[in-house]
Amino acid sequence: MDFGLTQEQDMIVETTRAFVENELYPHEAQVERTGHLDMDLVREIQKKAIAAGLYAANIPEEFGGAGLDTPTWLLYEKELGRANYALHWTCVARPSNILCAGTADQRARYLEPCVRGEKWDCLAMTEPGAGSDLRGMKASARQDGTDWVLNGTKHFISHADIADFTICFMATGEEDTPRGRKKLITAFFVDKDTPGYAVRDGYRNVSHRGYTNAILEFDNCRIPAGNVLGEVHKGFEVANTWLGATRLQVGATCLGRADRAFRHSVEWAATREQFGQPIGKFQGVSFKLADMAMEMKAAELMIMEAGWKFDQGTASDADMAMAKLKATEMLAMVADEAIQIHGGMGLMDELPLERIWRDARIERIWEGTSEIQRHIISRALLRPFGA
Repeated sequence: MDFGLTQEQDMIVETTRAFVENELYPHEAQVERTGHLDMDLVREIQKKAIAAGLYAANIPEEFGGAGLDTPTWLLYEKELGRANYALHWTCVARPSNILCAGTADQRARYLEPCVRGEKWDCLAMTEPGAGSDLRGMKASARQDGTDWVLNGTKHFISHADIADFTICFMATGEEDTPRGRKKLITAFFVDKDTPGYAVRDGYRNVSHRGYTNAILEFDNCRIPAGNVLGEVHKGFEVANTWLGATRLQVGATCLGRADRAFRHSVEWAATREQFGQPIGKFQGVSFKLADMAMEMKAAELMIMEAGWKFDQGTASDADMAMAKLKATEMLAMVADEAIQIHGGMGLMDELPLERIWRDARIERIWEGTSEIQRHIISRALLRPFGA
């Protein structure tokens, strides 16, 4: 296996990193202080991202995106992950790949405007009583003639306040399985101005300031049959097919933030003096740096291997779970040690470390908690023995 980057990959990494440092870093402090994104600023940076070829880079070429292979896409995500999450996710948006599963008409209405930067999308699965247990969702949709009528509540829905539409997953029936009755799930497109659909303010979050979450309420929200994404009752199949690499995306952005914290730590250890010498000469500090570097390397190798296997069609659920779990827990460790190395200065907002430390906490929760990842991994280990 060749671990070196191609000339194209080097160019993408350098271009993305330069864009992040020049266009996103200067605005981080304001977003962190206010918890708010100025949409005029977003549009300004968005235009630059489109001109640089960085916008919607995750979407296949046939639909107007860059068509990056998964390892290259993960390298790109790593570089974007260095910056404040709200800035890179909104200004350099990557529309959900699940939009590619739509019909030609749906792609024209929803995917293509997102690729052009004219619209934003959001995904709505989580409910107050259904987080990790998505089969436990209570929000439902029923057929009424040729329409569907949606009722229920979703919460923790990222950037729904600026999204022009949501891809919403609703319970649409039940089926008998060897493990009892389970709900059937269907995905729907719901435009933000649809009667009966309301977006409410979500919760204040310690992580990823400026990257808002919202509560979605559906009250006899009527949509046409043409707004079904994929097949009726096949929502999970659509999600599993098109959202499979999102856990790797989370891991890749963690790599970027960890690297940023690590670089600050190495420089600090080499220049900060105590007791007449740089603190990096003390093993209490230098060994921390060694452990951080080792954990970062291990996480990156796991993420990139899983990405390579994903493109080969050989990645298992356990591969994806291991990579996500390792990267998110690595970031927590690196962020914590970076602050310890910097001492009190690490907690001051003059440096990005306290933000990286706060932001790291959510990574072990969304896109599948660490406990869910361990469940997936252990299940794969035990299943061959019938356990």
